[in-house]
Amino acid sequence: MRKTVTLFATTALALTLASGTASATPGSGVAGTILAQKTIGHTDYTLREITVQPGGYTGWHFHDGTLYAYVKAGTLTHNLADCSIDGIFAAGRAFTEKPDQVHIGRNLGTTPLVLEVLYVLPAGSPLSEDAPDPGCGF
Repeated sequence: MRKTVTLFATTALALTLASGTASATPGSGVAGTILAQKTIGHTDYTLREITVQPGGYTGWHFHDGTLYAYVKAGTLTHNLADCSIDGIFAAGRAFTEKPDQVHIGRNLGTTPLVLEVLYVLPAGSPLSEDAPDPGCGF
């Protein structure tokens, strides 16, 4: 039920946002496209589609706000800075990322991973911030 609510909320917000642009810092085999972006008060809302090719990864990073994501295709392996896997998310699944939580997203599958991501960040924040590799060996 929670995943369904997250998906519907993301979709509803996406329909109200205006188009915009932003820069990204991709890892290996990652491409992102801004679908919509809007600032309301002190909060930036950005809807972005991210594609990670097989064997690709986002690089270690964190966000200054909360992210709401939906796996449109493929499977995401999501690791935290302690090297643990905190989720393996297949197509049709939704998940959130907490502010300031260092992590990496990887596509260990054989097909492209496609994510629809809603970034809810303090106004003016970058979409992500680089973090040092914690030495997990992947």
